[in-house]
Amino acid sequence: MNFDEYQKKASKYDLATETSNLKEVGFIEKVLGLVGESGETADKIKKILRDKDGIVSNEDKELIVKELGDVLWYVAAISRYLEVSLSEVADCNIKKLENRYQRNKIHGEGDKR
Repeated sequence: MNFDEYQKKASKYDLATETSNLKEVGFIEKVLGLVGESGETADKIKKILRDKDGIVSNEDKELIVKELGDVLWYVAAISRYLEVSLSEVADCNIKKLENRYQRNKIHGEGDKR
């Protein structure tokens, strides 16, 4: 499955009314959901570092993959609300990274590296 197929299939599970108005509850819910699921992913990794000396078990990996799936769902929904395909988001990101790589700016801070 490619990104756009995923985005289309995932939209079935969005119970809010799709909108590009950033003030609408459905859009805000997606942004907050992304933050929450990202935090859950980070928390699982933190606990592996703290409690398991950084060793990832198959069960840990499975749980992290599920959380990453939730992160992906929210990214797909936010992109859809903004009327941007998920493949466009991915392509834009690769172009940005390649530009930084070519200029030896992968390390460092800030969006305008």
